Amino acid sequence: MRRKMAAGNWKMNGLQDNLAELDALAQGYGDAECDILVCPPATLINQAASVSGDSIAIGGQDCHKAVTGAHTGDISAQMLKDAGATHVILGHSERREDHDESDTDVRLKARAAIEAGLKVVICMGESLEEREANNTLDIIGGQLAGSIPDQVTAENLIVAYEPIWAIGTGKVPTLDQIGEVHDFIRARLVRRYGDGVGLSTRILYGGSVKPDNAADIFGVSNVDGALVGGASLKAKDFGQIITALASA
Repeated sequence: MRRKMAAGNWKMNGLQDNLAELDALAQGYGDAECDILVCPPATLINQAASVSGDSIAIGGQDCHKAVTGAHTGDISAQMLKDAGATHVILGHSERREDHDESDTDVRLKARAAIEAGLKVVICMGESLEEREANNTLDIIGGQLAGSIPDQVTAENLIVAYEPIWAIGTGKVPTLDQIGEVHDFIRARLVRRYGDGVGLSTRILYGGSVKPDNAADIFGVSNVDGALVGGASLKAKDFGQIITALASA
């Protein structure tokens, strides 16, 4: 059985005062029947790991492909782990767009993260233009093939499907559309890695997940949880999503 996961991406939000929300989340939902992951900005990772204890995993939002070097402003996977992170988000559409990250970039970062002992959450998704042109599965297939390294296992890989046009817009694909993509990802993982990895890897949905639509989304085939943006900043909102997932 795949254990469900609720992952929160704080993006470029959060100061030390916001750790009170993380503490409230740990106190109120730390014993939920699902895994909880919160990825705060890098400046808060060390403190967040202390606040969350053993009930909530802490992750980074990106890492460099190199172990060390002259890369001003970048953070290596080893640095994330040293700060207390156990996971890292890679290939988010905002990184792909804002920093021109390619599938190859994401794959090399994922390899570095896995070698450092981190678990990777690899994101993929189509633009509105690609969706309207009926190219969604071609886009997702290419991102799956190019972004995920060969050496992954079901223990260190999590895939997140986030249609770009649904992130922060309030727009959500139909349940059938979500199911089609998640079923496609599952089939491709099985074809590439076999049943062991393919059937055990968790696939999260992300893109305007909120307390009022979470339960319906979690009822869709091959949706093993959610990667949540804005709604993860408040313990009350994220907690309702966690409750819906635990009950799904």
